[in-house]
Amino acid sequence: MIHYFLQVVLFQLLFLVVYDLFLKKETFFNYNRLYLLVTSVLGFVIPFIKLDVLQQQIPQEFKVQLPAVLIGNPASDGMVTTSTTLDTVVIASQGFSATEIALCIYAMGVFIASLLFALKLRKIHRLKQTATLQKMEPFTLALLPDTEKAFTFLNTIFLGTNLSETQKSHIIQHEMVHAKQLHTLDLLFFELLKIGCWFNPMVYLFQQKLRTLHEFTADRLVASTNKSAYYQTLLSEVFGTTNISFVNTFYKSSLIRQNVFGFVLKFGSTDGLVKKRIVMLQKTNSKKIFQLKYLLLIPAVCAMLFYTSCSSEKENVEDNLADRIANLSAEISTKETLTQAEKDALVTLIYNNFPEGTKGISGEKGKLLYEEWQTENLSDVPFAKIQKVPAYPGCEGSNEEVKKCTSKLIQTFVGENFNTKLANEVNLSGRQRISVQFKIDRTGSVIDVKARAAHPSLEAEAIRVVSILPKMTPGEENGEPVNVIYALPIIFQIDE
Repeated sequence: MIHYFLQVVLFQLLFLVVYDLFLKKETFFNYNRLYLLVTSVLGFVIPFIKLDVLQQQIPQEFKVQLPAVLIGNPASDGMVTTSTTLDTVVIASQGFSATEIALCIYAMGVFIASLLFALKLRKIHRLKQTATLQKMEPFTLALLPDTEKAFTFLNTIFLGTNLSETQKSHIIQHEMVHAKQLHTLDLLFFELLKIGCWFNPMVYLFQQKLRTLHEFTADRLVASTNKSAYYQTLLSEVFGTTNISFVNTFYKSSLIRQNVFGFVLKFGSTDGLVKKRIVMLQKTNSKKIFQLKYLLLIPAVCAMLFYTSCSSEKENVEDNLADRIANLSAEISTKETLTQAEKDALVTLIYNNFPEGTKGISGEKGKLLYEEWQTENLSDVPFAKIQKVPAYPGCEGSNEEVKKCTSKLIQTFVGENFNTKLANEVNLSGRQRISVQFKIDRTGSVIDVKARAAHPSLEAEAIRVVSILPKMTPGEENGEPVNVIYALPIIFQIDE
Protein backbone atom coordinates (compact mmCIF):
# COMPACT_ATOMS: atom_id res chain seq x y z
CA MET A 1 0.00 0.00 0.00
CA ILE A 2 2.84 2.40 0.83
CA HIS A 3 4.39 1.58 -2.54
CA TYR A 4 1.09 2.46 -4.24
CA PHE A 5 0.78 5.87 -2.55
CA LEU A 6 4.40 6.69 -3.35
CA GLN A 7 3.66 5.96 -7.00
CA VAL A 8 0.56 8.19 -6.88
CA VAL A 9 2.53 11.13 -5.47
CA LEU A 10 5.35 10.61 -7.98
CA PHE A 11 3.04 10.40 -11.00
CA GLN A 12 0.99 13.42 -9.96
CA LEU A 13 4.19 15.37 -9.41
CA LEU A 14 5.37 14.51 -12.92
CA PHE A 15 2.04 15.66 -14.37
CA LEU A 16 2.36 18.97 -12.52
CA VAL A 17 5.93 19.42 -13.75
CA VAL A 18 4.73 18.99 -17.33
CA TYR A 19 1.96 21.51 -16.67
CA ASP A 20 4.28 24.13 -15.12
CA LEU A 21 6.97 23.80 -17.78
CA PHE A 22 4.86 23.67 -20.91
CA LEU A 23 1.17 24.50 -20.39
CA LYS A 24 0.39 26.98 -17.64
CA LYS A 25 1.46 30.06 -19.63
CA GLU A 26 -0.77 29.19 -22.58
CA THR A 27 -4.25 30.65 -22.96
CA PHE A 28 -5.93 27.31 -23.65
CA PHE A 29 -7.76 27.59 -20.34
CA ASN A 30 -10.42 24.95 -20.99
CA TYR A 31 -7.82 22.43 -22.14
CA ASN A 32 -5.66 23.20 -19.12
CA ARG A 33 -8.67 22.72 -16.86
CA LEU A 34 -9.33 19.33 -18.42
CA TYR A 35 -5.62 18.44 -18.12
CA LEU A 36 -5.53 19.17 -14.39
CA LEU A 37 -8.71 17.24 -13.70
CA VAL A 38 -7.77 14.19 -15.78
CA THR A 39 -4.14 13.90 -14.68
CA SER A 40 -5.06 14.19 -10.99
CA VAL A 41 -7.23 11.08 -11.46
CA LEU A 42 -4.71 9.29 -13.69
CA GLY A 43 -2.19 9.50 -10.86
CA PHE A 44 -4.45 7.22 -8.81
CA VAL A 45 -5.34 4.86 -11.68
CA ILE A 46 -2.03 4.21 -13.46
CA PRO A 47 -0.40 2.25 -10.57
CA PHE A 48 -3.13 -0.39 -11.02
CA ILE A 49 -2.41 -0.83 -14.74
CA LYS A 50 0.12 -3.51 -15.62
CA LEU A 51 0.46 -4.30 -19.32
CA ASP A 52 1.74 -7.80 -20.09
CA VAL A 53 2.84 -6.67 -23.55
CA LEU A 54 5.41 -4.35 -21.97
CA GLN A 55 6.75 -7.13 -19.78
CA GLN A 56 7.15 -9.37 -22.80
CA GLN A 57 9.27 -6.76 -24.57
CA ILE A 58 11.88 -6.72 -21.78
CA PRO A 59 14.99 -8.71 -22.68
CA GLN A 60 14.82 -12.06 -20.96
CA GLU A 61 18.31 -11.75 -19.48
CA PHE A 62 16.86 -9.20 -17.08
CA LYS A 63 14.19 -11.62 -15.89
CA VAL A 64 16.10 -14.91 -15.36
CA GLN A 65 16.06 -16.29 -11.82
CA LEU A 66 19.30 -18.20 -11.20
CA PRO A 67 19.18 -21.37 -9.07
CA ALA A 68 20.73 -21.42 -5.62
CA VAL A 69 24.42 -22.29 -5.44
CA LEU A 70 25.35 -24.80 -2.72
CA ILE A 71 28.99 -24.78 -1.66
CA GLY A 72 30.46 -27.61 0.35
CA ASN A 73 28.72 -30.74 1.66
CA PRO A 74 26.13 -29.64 4.23
CA ALA A 75 25.03 -32.33 6.62
CA SER A 76 21.45 -33.41 7.04
CA ASP A 77 19.76 -31.90 10.08
CA GLY A 78 17.83 -35.05 10.80
CA MET A 79 14.46 -33.75 9.68
CA VAL A 80 12.55 -36.76 8.35
CA THR A 81 10.42 -36.10 5.29
CA THR A 82 7.86 -38.82 5.92
CA SER A 83 5.61 -36.53 7.95
CA THR A 84 2.32 -34.74 7.65
CA THR A 85 2.27 -30.96 7.70
CA LEU A 86 -0.21 -29.48 10.14
CA ASP A 87 -1.97 -26.18 9.53
CA THR A 88 0.28 -23.16 9.99
CA VAL A 89 0.10 -21.50 13.39
CA VAL A 90 0.11 -17.71 13.10
CA ILE A 91 1.03 -15.89 16.32
CA ALA A 92 0.99 -12.12 16.74
CA SER A 93 2.83 -10.33 19.52
CA GLN A 94 0.83 -8.28 22.00
CA GLY A 95 0.18 -4.58 21.45
CA PHE A 96 -0.69 -2.50 18.40
CA SER A 97 0.93 -3.39 15.10
CA ALA A 98 2.51 -0.82 12.81
CA THR A 99 -0.36 -1.36 10.39
CA GLU A 100 -2.96 -0.70 13.07
CA ILE A 101 -1.16 2.47 14.19
CA ALA A 102 -0.94 3.69 10.58
CA LEU A 103 -4.67 3.02 10.07
CA CYS A 104 -5.51 4.95 13.24
CA ILE A 105 -3.45 7.93 12.08
CA TYR A 106 -5.07 7.78 8.64
CA ALA A 107 -8.57 7.59 10.13
CA MET A 108 -7.80 10.55 12.39
CA GLY A 109 -6.61 12.56 9.39
CA VAL A 110 -9.79 11.68 7.46
CA PHE A 111 -11.90 12.74 10.42
CA ILE A 112 -10.12 16.10 10.77
CA ALA A 113 -10.29 16.76 7.00
CA SER A 114 -14.01 15.91 7.00
CA LEU A 115 -14.59 18.20 9.97
CA LEU A 116 -12.81 21.10 8.26
CA PHE A 117 -14.86 20.54 5.11
CA ALA A 118 -18.07 20.54 7.15
CA LEU A 119 -17.04 23.79 8.87
CA LYS A 120 -16.42 25.44 5.49
CA LEU A 121 -19.88 24.40 4.29
CA ARG A 122 -21.38 25.70 7.53
CA LYS A 123 -19.61 29.04 7.10
CA ILE A 124 -21.08 29.47 3.61
CA HIS A 125 -24.52 28.44 4.88
CA ARG A 126 -24.37 31.05 7.65
CA LEU A 127 -23.28 33.73 5.18
CA LYS A 128 -26.23 32.87 2.96
CA GLN A 129 -28.59 33.13 5.93
CA THR A 130 -27.40 36.65 6.72
CA ALA A 131 -27.54 37.76 3.06
CA THR A 132 -30.35 39.36 1.11
CA LEU A 133 -31.13 37.03 -1.80
CA GLN A 134 -32.06 38.25 -5.26
CA LYS A 135 -32.97 35.98 -8.16
CA MET A 136 -30.94 36.46 -11.36
CA GLU A 137 -32.04 33.44 -13.35
CA PRO A 138 -30.42 30.99 -13.44
CA PHE A 139 -28.26 32.40 -10.62
CA THR A 140 -28.89 33.79 -7.15
CA LEU A 141 -27.28 37.00 -5.94
CA ALA A 142 -26.61 37.06 -2.19
CA LEU A 143 -25.93 40.59 -0.90
CA LEU A 144 -23.77 40.52 2.23
CA PRO A 145 -24.30 43.54 4.52
CA ASP A 146 -21.42 45.80 5.58
CA THR A 147 -18.66 44.01 3.70
CA GLU A 148 -16.72 44.04 0.44
CA LYS A 149 -16.58 40.26 0.02
CA ALA A 150 -17.06 38.84 -3.44
CA PHE A 151 -17.08 35.15 -4.34
CA THR A 152 -19.09 32.37 -5.97
CA PHE A 153 -20.33 29.04 -4.63
CA LEU A 154 -22.18 26.84 -7.12
CA ASN A 155 -24.91 29.03 -8.65
CA THR A 156 -24.88 31.65 -5.88
CA ILE A 157 -22.87 34.87 -6.25
CA PHE A 158 -22.01 36.49 -2.91
CA LEU A 159 -21.46 40.25 -3.10
CA GLY A 160 -20.73 42.84 -0.39
CA THR A 161 -23.07 45.82 -0.19
CA ASN A 162 -20.16 48.22 0.43
CA LEU A 163 -18.99 47.85 -3.18
CA SER A 164 -19.78 50.60 -5.67
CA GLU A 165 -22.23 49.99 -8.49
CA THR A 166 -19.39 50.03 -11.06
CA GLN A 167 -17.46 47.48 -9.08
CA LYS A 168 -20.53 45.31 -8.67
CA SER A 169 -21.12 45.30 -12.43
CA HIS A 170 -17.66 43.95 -13.26
CA ILE A 171 -17.59 41.56 -10.33
CA ILE A 172 -20.98 40.05 -11.21
CA GLN A 173 -19.80 39.47 -14.80
CA HIS A 174 -16.64 37.81 -13.45
CA GLU A 175 -18.48 35.62 -10.95
CA MET A 176 -21.11 34.62 -13.50
CA VAL A 177 -18.34 32.95 -15.52
CA HIS A 178 -17.48 30.82 -12.47
CA ALA A 179 -21.13 29.90 -12.02
CA LYS A 180 -21.82 29.14 -15.69
CA GLN A 181 -18.71 26.94 -16.11
CA LEU A 182 -19.35 25.11 -12.81
CA HIS A 183 -15.92 25.92 -11.41
CA THR A 184 -17.12 25.17 -7.89
CA LEU A 185 -17.59 21.50 -8.81
CA ASP A 186 -13.91 21.28 -9.75
CA LEU A 187 -12.88 22.63 -6.38
CA LEU A 188 -15.35 20.43 -4.49
CA PHE A 189 -13.89 17.41 -6.28
CA PHE A 190 -10.47 18.23 -4.83
CA GLU A 191 -12.00 18.88 -1.42
CA LEU A 192 -13.26 15.30 -1.42
CA LEU A 193 -9.85 14.07 -2.58
CA LYS A 194 -8.28 15.96 0.31
CA ILE A 195 -10.49 14.06 2.74
CA GLY A 196 -9.38 10.64 1.49
CA CYS A 197 -5.79 11.69 0.67
CA TRP A 198 -5.15 14.41 3.26
CA PHE A 199 -1.49 13.38 3.42
CA ASN A 200 -0.89 13.85 -0.32
CA PRO A 201 0.57 17.34 -1.00
CA MET A 202 -0.08 17.01 -4.73
CA VAL A 203 -3.86 17.20 -4.22
CA TYR A 204 -3.47 20.63 -2.60
CA LEU A 205 -1.23 21.81 -5.44
CA PHE A 206 -3.70 20.61 -8.07
CA GLN A 207 -6.52 22.52 -6.36
CA GLN A 208 -4.42 25.68 -6.06
CA LYS A 209 -3.45 25.63 -9.74
CA LEU A 210 -7.03 24.98 -10.79
CA ARG A 211 -8.30 27.94 -8.74
CA THR A 212 -5.75 30.20 -10.44
CA LEU A 213 -6.81 28.84 -13.83
CA HIS A 214 -10.45 29.61 -13.02
CA GLU A 215 -9.53 33.24 -12.38
CA PHE A 216 -7.62 33.44 -15.67
CA THR A 217 -10.68 32.09 -17.51
CA ALA A 218 -13.11 34.56 -15.93
CA ASP A 219 -10.73 37.52 -16.38
CA ARG A 220 -10.20 36.74 -20.05
CA LEU A 221 -13.91 36.48 -20.86
CA VAL A 222 -14.95 39.60 -18.94
CA ALA A 223 -12.03 41.74 -20.16
CA SER A 224 -12.77 40.83 -23.77
CA THR A 225 -15.61 43.40 -23.77
CA ASN A 226 -13.81 46.32 -22.08
CA LYS A 227 -10.25 45.52 -21.06
CA SER A 228 -9.37 49.07 -19.90
CA ALA A 229 -12.32 49.35 -17.53
CA TYR A 230 -11.68 45.87 -16.18
CA TYR A 231 -8.04 46.78 -15.43
CA GLN A 232 -9.23 49.80 -13.46
CA THR A 233 -11.61 47.63 -11.44
CA LEU A 234 -8.96 44.99 -10.83
CA LEU A 235 -6.32 47.44 -9.65
CA SER A 236 -8.15 50.30 -7.97
CA GLU A 237 -9.95 48.74 -5.03
CA VAL A 238 -9.27 46.27 -2.21
CA PHE A 239 -11.97 43.63 -1.95
CA GLY A 240 -12.52 41.31 0.99
CA THR A 241 -12.23 37.56 0.71
CA THR A 242 -13.09 34.44 2.60
CA ASN A 243 -10.53 31.77 3.40
CA ILE A 244 -12.53 28.93 1.87
CA SER A 245 -10.60 26.77 -0.55
CA PHE A 246 -13.52 25.78 -2.78
CA VAL A 247 -15.09 29.18 -3.56
CA ASN A 248 -14.04 31.39 -6.46
CA THR A 249 -13.15 34.85 -5.14
CA PHE A 250 -13.06 37.85 -7.43
CA TYR A 251 -10.14 39.43 -5.64
CA LYS A 252 -7.97 38.88 -2.61
CA SER A 253 -7.63 41.29 0.29
CA SER A 254 -4.44 42.98 -0.89
CA LEU A 255 -2.97 44.66 -3.96
CA ILE A 256 0.50 45.01 -5.42
CA ARG A 257 2.92 47.57 -4.00
CA GLN A 258 4.86 48.05 -7.20
CA ASN A 259 4.60 49.48 -10.70
CA VAL A 260 2.53 47.17 -12.88
CA PHE A 261 2.26 48.17 -16.53
CA GLY A 262 2.46 51.88 -15.62
CA PHE A 263 0.04 51.78 -12.67
CA VAL A 264 1.59 52.87 -9.37
CA LEU A 265 -0.23 51.34 -6.40
CA LYS A 266 0.04 53.15 -3.09
CA PHE A 267 -1.53 50.68 -0.71
CA GLY A 268 -1.69 46.97 0.00
CA SER A 269 0.93 44.21 -0.04
CA THR A 270 2.22 41.99 -2.81
CA ASP A 271 -0.41 39.57 -4.06
CA GLY A 272 0.93 36.82 -6.30
CA LEU A 273 -2.45 35.84 -7.73
CA VAL A 274 -3.27 39.41 -8.82
CA LYS A 275 0.09 39.71 -10.54
CA LYS A 276 -0.50 36.47 -12.39
CA ARG A 277 -3.99 37.58 -13.45
CA ILE A 278 -2.69 40.88 -14.80
CA VAL A 279 0.19 39.20 -16.64
CA MET A 280 -2.18 36.66 -18.17
CA LEU A 281 -4.57 39.42 -19.28
CA GLN A 282 -1.68 41.03 -21.15
CA LYS A 283 -0.91 37.85 -23.07
CA THR A 284 -2.16 37.42 -26.59
CA ASN A 285 -4.05 34.27 -27.42
CA SER A 286 -1.73 31.31 -27.85
CA LYS A 287 -1.26 29.96 -31.35
CA LYS A 288 -3.20 26.80 -32.10
CA ILE A 289 -0.03 24.95 -33.02
CA PHE A 290 0.96 25.17 -29.36
CA GLN A 291 -1.87 22.76 -28.62
CA LEU A 292 0.56 20.08 -29.73
CA LYS A 293 2.17 20.49 -26.32
CA TYR A 294 -0.62 18.36 -24.91
CA LEU A 295 0.89 15.44 -26.81
CA LEU A 296 3.63 15.48 -24.17
CA LEU A 297 1.09 13.68 -22.03
CA ILE A 298 1.51 10.56 -24.19
CA PRO A 299 5.22 9.84 -23.46
CA ALA A 300 4.67 10.75 -19.81
CA VAL A 301 1.85 8.22 -19.44
CA CYS A 302 3.80 5.60 -21.42
CA ALA A 303 6.78 5.99 -19.10
CA MET A 304 4.51 5.53 -16.08
CA LEU A 305 2.86 2.45 -17.58
CA PHE A 306 6.28 0.99 -18.36
CA TYR A 307 7.29 1.49 -14.73
CA THR A 308 4.13 -0.02 -13.24
CA SER A 309 4.13 -2.97 -15.66
CA CYS A 310 7.74 -3.91 -15.07
CA SER A 311 8.05 -3.26 -11.36
CA SER A 312 6.87 -5.56 -8.62
CA GLU A 313 7.27 -5.62 -4.92
CA LYS A 314 10.10 -7.84 -3.72
CA GLU A 315 8.93 -11.27 -2.67
CA ASN A 316 10.36 -13.34 0.12
CA VAL A 317 11.57 -16.27 -1.97
CA GLU A 318 12.61 -18.35 1.01
CA ASP A 319 9.21 -18.12 2.69
CA ASN A 320 7.40 -18.84 -0.59
CA LEU A 321 9.54 -21.93 -1.19
CA ALA A 322 8.91 -23.15 2.35
CA ASP A 323 5.18 -22.64 1.85
CA ARG A 324 5.23 -24.57 -1.41
CA ILE A 325 7.13 -27.45 0.19
CA ALA A 326 4.62 -27.49 3.06
CA ASN A 327 1.73 -27.55 0.59
CA LEU A 328 3.37 -30.41 -1.32
CA SER A 329 3.87 -32.35 1.88
CA ALA A 330 0.24 -31.83 2.86
CA GLU A 331 -0.90 -32.99 -0.57
CA ILE A 332 1.22 -36.14 -0.37
CA SER A 333 -0.16 -36.91 3.09
CA THR A 334 -3.69 -37.10 1.68
CA LYS A 335 -2.80 -39.86 -0.81
CA GLU A 336 -3.28 -43.47 0.22
CA THR A 337 -0.59 -44.71 -2.18
CA LEU A 338 2.04 -43.17 -4.43
CA THR A 339 2.49 -44.26 -8.03
CA GLN A 340 5.92 -45.37 -9.15
CA ALA A 341 6.27 -42.18 -11.22
CA GLU A 342 5.47 -40.08 -8.13
CA LYS A 343 7.97 -42.09 -6.06
CA ASP A 344 10.69 -41.63 -8.68
CA ALA A 345 10.04 -37.87 -8.92
CA LEU A 346 10.08 -37.47 -5.15
CA VAL A 347 13.29 -39.44 -4.72
CA THR A 348 14.96 -37.51 -7.55
CA LEU A 349 14.11 -34.29 -5.75
CA ILE A 350 15.53 -35.59 -2.47
CA TYR A 351 18.63 -37.07 -4.12
CA ASN A 352 19.46 -33.83 -5.92
CA ASN A 353 19.14 -31.72 -2.77
CA PHE A 354 20.59 -33.93 -0.04
CA PRO A 355 24.07 -35.44 0.38
CA GLU A 356 24.95 -38.92 -0.71
CA GLY A 357 23.90 -41.58 1.75
CA THR A 358 20.65 -39.94 2.82
CA LYS A 359 18.49 -42.52 4.57
CA GLY A 360 15.99 -44.17 2.22
CA ILE A 361 18.00 -43.64 -0.97
CA SER A 362 20.05 -46.39 -2.53
CA GLY A 363 21.10 -47.66 -5.93
CA GLU A 364 21.44 -45.43 -8.94
CA LYS A 365 20.67 -41.71 -8.88
CA GLY A 366 16.98 -41.09 -8.40
CA LYS A 367 16.11 -44.73 -7.73
CA LEU A 368 14.44 -45.64 -4.44
CA LEU A 369 14.00 -49.18 -3.15
CA TYR A 370 10.63 -48.10 -1.73
CA GLU A 371 9.48 -51.38 -0.24
CA GLU A 372 12.89 -51.91 1.40
CA TRP A 373 12.74 -48.38 2.86
CA GLN A 374 9.20 -48.97 4.14
CA THR A 375 10.23 -52.23 5.86
CA GLU A 376 13.23 -50.63 7.57
CA ASN A 377 11.14 -47.72 8.85
CA LEU A 378 7.89 -49.52 9.67
CA SER A 379 7.91 -48.16 13.22
CA ASP A 380 7.78 -44.61 11.75
CA VAL A 381 4.89 -45.00 9.36
CA PRO A 382 4.42 -42.49 6.54
CA PHE A 383 1.30 -40.51 7.36
CA ALA A 384 -0.17 -41.09 3.90
CA LYS A 385 -0.32 -44.87 4.47
CA ILE A 386 -1.32 -45.12 8.12
CA GLN A 387 -4.55 -46.97 8.74
CA LYS A 388 -5.53 -45.06 11.90
CA VAL A 389 -4.12 -41.61 12.54
CA PRO A 390 -3.16 -40.32 16.02
CA ALA A 391 -5.93 -38.40 17.74
CA TYR A 392 -5.88 -35.35 20.02
CA PRO A 393 -7.93 -35.93 23.20
CA GLY A 394 -11.60 -35.53 22.31
CA CYS A 395 -11.18 -36.06 18.55
CA GLU A 396 -13.31 -38.88 17.13
CA GLY A 397 -14.72 -40.07 13.83
CA SER A 398 -13.20 -41.08 10.52
CA ASN A 399 -9.52 -40.68 9.69
CA GLU A 400 -10.25 -37.44 7.82
CA GLU A 401 -12.31 -36.01 10.69
CA VAL A 402 -9.64 -36.91 13.24
CA LYS A 403 -6.94 -35.34 11.06
CA LYS A 404 -8.79 -32.01 10.88
CA CYS A 405 -9.73 -32.03 14.55
CA THR A 406 -6.21 -32.88 15.72
CA SER A 407 -4.63 -30.27 13.48
CA LYS A 408 -7.03 -27.56 14.68
CA LEU A 409 -6.57 -28.34 18.37
CA ILE A 410 -2.77 -28.50 18.11
CA GLN A 411 -2.85 -25.16 16.29
CA THR A 412 -5.01 -23.64 19.06
CA PHE A 413 -2.85 -25.08 21.84
CA VAL A 414 0.38 -23.71 20.41
CA GLY A 415 -1.16 -20.30 19.74
CA GLU A 416 -2.43 -20.00 23.31
CA ASN A 417 0.76 -21.19 25.01
CA PHE A 418 3.45 -19.50 22.91
CA ASN A 419 5.26 -16.77 24.85
CA THR A 420 4.63 -13.68 22.70
CA LYS A 421 6.64 -11.49 25.11
CA LEU A 422 9.72 -13.25 23.78
CA ALA A 423 9.91 -10.68 20.97
CA ASN A 424 10.67 -7.86 23.40
CA GLU A 425 12.99 -9.95 25.52
CA VAL A 426 15.37 -10.81 22.67
CA ASN A 427 14.66 -7.74 20.50
CA LEU A 428 13.03 -9.53 17.56
CA SER A 429 11.04 -7.81 14.82
CA GLY A 430 9.14 -8.56 11.63
CA ARG A 431 7.83 -11.93 10.45
CA GLN A 432 9.62 -14.93 11.98
CA ARG A 433 9.11 -18.43 10.60
CA ILE A 434 9.65 -21.49 12.78
CA SER A 435 9.67 -25.03 11.37
CA VAL A 436 8.88 -27.68 14.00
CA GLN A 437 8.95 -31.47 13.73
CA PHE A 438 7.81 -33.90 16.39
CA LYS A 439 6.80 -37.53 16.77
CA ILE A 440 3.77 -39.08 18.44
CA ASP A 441 5.09 -42.44 19.64
CA ARG A 442 3.40 -45.78 20.28
CA THR A 443 2.15 -44.58 23.67
CA GLY A 444 0.71 -41.30 22.35
CA SER A 445 3.45 -39.16 23.88
CA VAL A 446 5.05 -36.27 21.99
CA ILE A 447 8.77 -36.96 21.60
CA ASP A 448 11.78 -36.00 19.45
CA VAL A 449 10.73 -32.36 19.11
CA LYS A 450 13.01 -30.40 16.78
CA ALA A 451 12.79 -26.83 15.55
CA ARG A 452 14.49 -24.51 13.08
CA ALA A 453 14.29 -20.71 13.24
CA ALA A 454 16.37 -17.61 12.63
CA HIS A 455 16.90 -17.11 16.38
CA PRO A 456 17.76 -19.79 18.99
CA SER A 457 15.20 -18.36 21.42
CA LEU A 458 12.42 -19.04 18.92
CA GLU A 459 13.59 -22.62 18.49
CA ALA A 460 13.68 -23.14 22.26
CA GLU A 461 10.21 -21.67 22.76
CA ALA A 462 8.71 -23.75 19.95
CA ILE A 463 10.24 -26.93 21.41
CA ARG A 464 8.94 -26.02 24.88
CA VAL A 465 5.36 -25.45 23.71
CA VAL A 466 5.13 -28.53 21.49
CA SER A 467 6.70 -30.72 24.20
CA ILE A 468 3.85 -29.94 26.61
CA LEU A 469 1.14 -31.05 24.18
CA PRO A 470 -1.29 -33.44 25.91
CA LYS A 471 -0.93 -37.17 25.46
CA MET A 472 -2.58 -38.39 22.25
CA THR A 473 -4.23 -41.60 21.15
CA PRO A 474 -1.43 -43.27 19.13
CA GLY A 475 -1.72 -44.15 15.48
CA GLU A 476 -2.14 -47.75 14.38
CA GLU A 477 -0.98 -49.87 11.45
CA ASN A 478 -2.26 -53.46 11.07
CA GLY A 479 -3.75 -53.18 14.58
CA GLU A 480 -0.40 -52.28 16.17
CA PRO A 481 0.54 -48.84 17.59
CA VAL A 482 3.20 -47.04 15.54
CA ASN A 483 5.20 -43.82 15.62
CA VAL A 484 3.94 -40.96 13.44
CA ILE A 485 5.94 -37.86 12.54
CA TYR A 486 4.39 -34.41 12.22
CA ALA A 487 5.68 -31.13 10.78
CA LEU A 488 4.27 -27.90 12.24
CA PRO A 489 5.02 -24.51 10.62
CA ILE A 490 4.72 -21.53 12.98
CA ILE A 491 4.68 -17.90 11.84
CA PHE A 492 5.38 -15.38 14.59
CA GLN A 493 4.27 -11.91 13.47
CA ILE A 494 6.02 -9.35 15.65
CA ASP A 495 4.54 -5.86 15.87
CA GLU A 496 7.05 -3.10 15.25
